[in-house]
Amino acid sequence: MVAVRSSEADRVISNPPAGVFLYLVFGSDAGLIAERAKTILSRAVDDPKDGFQLVRLDGDDVASDPLKLVDEANAVPMFGGRKAIGVEASAKSLLPAIEPLLKAPPRDCVVVVEAGALKRDHQLRKLCESAKMALAIECYPDGPREIAQLVDSELAAVGLTIDPDAKELLLSLLGQDRLTTRSELEKLATYAHGSGRVGIADVEAIVADASALVLDHAVDGAFGGDVTAVETTTERLFAENGDVNQLLGAALRHASALHRAASGGGEGSFYGARKALAQAQLRKWSEARLGRAVAVLGEAVGRARREPRLAQAIAVRALWTVALAARGGSERA
Repeated sequence: MVAVRSSEADRVISNPPAGVFLYLVFGSDAGLIAERAKTILSRAVDDPKDGFQLVRLDGDDVASDPLKLVDEANAVPMFGGRKAIGVEASAKSLLPAIEPLLKAPPRDCVVVVEAGALKRDHQLRKLCESAKMALAIECYPDGPREIAQLVDSELAAVGLTIDPDAKELLLSLLGQDRLTTRSELEKLATYAHGSGRVGIADVEAIVADASALVLDHAVDGAFGGDVTAVETTTERLFAENGDVNQLLGAALRHASALHRAASGGGEGSFYGARKALAQAQLRKWSEARLGRAVAVLGEAVGRARREPRLAQAIAVRALWTVALAARGGSERA
């Protein structure tokens, strides 16, 4: 069989070709590898909790004793039923154990080998891609489309829908690791249980990084002309050992996005509640004044890096300057 592309893997796993008993699950996404291997193994037996039906073998042990895999695959479970074996590949070659298995396939036994990123010319990958009774399943990080589909399916499974702006925020916060994404979705589903829908406040409460929200509040305070918000949020950020460069970088990116929007570039950088905030901020700023705010923040970024001991003071002063400009005061320190 040829390699199964990561985007097609879930469909193939749910309905594998007849006669396939060996699965090589490999790639760079460890979470996705573990999830797909678990799915294949669980579906291959009657009771995944039965240690006689679902057996796990250490890759080093199998490499050291190749016949161990053959013997285990042909052993009948104590109480009958189907059998599955999971093997986590190591640096040692598993070819001496896999080749005899393909020459004399076991009855009612599925074997799943979990491996890392394998090059196209890797011997184990080449063997499984060419064998009629094997599948080589790629597992690479999810793209935006796959993550969006996962969000919809996981929430729908527990009777939840998600608002468009909340989904947009959620997708911007989720990483590409499948297990981490599922973990975040489980927490979100538990938090929103019984409400029927997930809103942007739910995502901010559960998934969003607290430090990222503090950054947003500081930046929004500055561009909204709220000096008090700048003071309180920067004090909290620095008390929690927040990154000054990250704060100034966020402020500079926000200023640049507002400047693009003011010059007719659209508001594509903003979503949900943040889009409404950006629209309110744009009413306070002209394109020229935003250009000067970009310059002020850009200079602050450079100074903070050159003078790290004064970085906090530099950041607060720059944000004060922006806040005063938003209120109609002087933009110059």
